[in-house]
Amino acid sequence: MSEKHIVVQGAECQCKFSVEPKIDKLKVLTQTKDYANDKQASKKLIATDKEIGQTLEKNTFGKCKLQPTSSDFLPCQAVITKWSGFYEEVVLSNQGKILLEDSKATCPIGGPDCISITNHGQKSEGSSQNAQNANEDVHSQLNPMVNIKTMNDEPLKHENVESNSM
Repeated sequence: MSEKHIVVQGAECQCKFSVEPKIDKLKVLTQTKDYANDKQASKKLIATDKEIGQTLEKNTFGKCKLQPTSSDFLPCQAVITKWSGFYEEVVLSNQGKILLEDSKATCPIGGPDCISITNHGQKSEGSSQNAQNANEDVHSQLNPMVNIKTMNDEPLKHENVESNSM
């Protein structure tokens, strides 16, 4: 997949024919089993090419340049009819193929590839595995007060020291 991010629930999309570039968020409605970038497996469902129809939160990108009226433009009614640029090598439980950050969607009014993904929806979450894999030299330069390799060890116990509680 050469350094492309997988698209997940909440990814931001934009139409190139929106009068004022508005963003809408993708909702994954076709599967409930496959997650990415989510430790608890509860929020970040993987989006696939099966996300067809009204699969955005607001289902609009504002006013559509391709629908002029005598004084303005008609509001967009975003309906996705198909996706392109998805990852062909993996098929998920819903028989869908994984959307990538450079995948594009087709709208019946805007035509092929008029909707693009502006943010894939993933967020970094630190874990204990990240700490184990960290380069000690680099980390000691960035944060000299903490030894990342012993950060999760048992806290030191001080013997024969009285606490000053009031």
